[in-house]
Amino acid sequence: MSVRKVRQRRGWAVSTAVVTIKPAMRALARRNWIDGDKVPAEGGCIIALNHITKVDPLMAAYFVYDHGRIPRFMAKDSLFDIKGVGNILRSARQIPVKRMTGGAADAFSAAVDAVRAGECVIIYVEGTITRDPDLWPMKGKSGAARIALETGCPVIPVAHWGVQEILAPYAKKPDLFPRKDVTFKAGDPVDLDDLVAAGITAERTSQATERIIAAITSQLEDIRGEKAPAERFDPRAAGVKLIGNPNEAKDDADNDKDKG
Repeated sequence: MSVRKVRQRRGWAVSTAVVTIKPAMRALARRNWIDGDKVPAEGGCIIALNHITKVDPLMAAYFVYDHGRIPRFMAKDSLFDIKGVGNILRSARQIPVKRMTGGAADAFSAAVDAVRAGECVIIYVEGTITRDPDLWPMKGKSGAARIALETGCPVIPVAHWGVQEILAPYAKKPDLFPRKDVTFKAGDPVDLDDLVAAGITAERTSQATERIIAAITSQLEDIRGEKAPAERFDPRAAGVKLIGNPNEAKDDADNDKDKG
């Protein structure tokens, strides 16, 4: 399992995360890093991942850091309001995203600036934990594609599997023992050259988004040793909540029915 040394200045927040999070993740999981050398050693880039549980950003940060980069996440803004956590996130220069509001434009601008400054920006293309019943990548959001088309930076598709065994999607209680097997696999940069050259339009952004999601899905198929569904899950078409716990509305309805 090859690793690269981080050569960027870390700062106190990243240093604190390294000495606290890495040992915890190491204790919880046997890590299998595949093709991590495909993460660019330097220069602005996007790491595009699938999202299956609340704790996979911690393992994703570990993977990226182990391959020589300090990750800058686009993270939901509510995390920045948590006492202590918010200070660390801000000091580590993570990027708050006000999901499903006009404020998301600020996050886009910040991410573009970060990429142009040569930083490694981590984006969950689905925008939230997948709603697919079998945890395959669902229909993607356009953020990663828009940043890539704006900057021309490489987009590295990374898939992972196994972190959900530590904490199931939206579960509150982790399963800490025994140690779980966790795999991360990076792919070649997504080919977006034709779309970058042609300029940004809604259609090209949609095409870029699908290429990115398809590349992540291909990596995940390799990890899982099975084929993803032919049709990608669309939460809007399925009438599923777009953010937050998709089971909460159903649970509330069931509780109301029981009370009646």
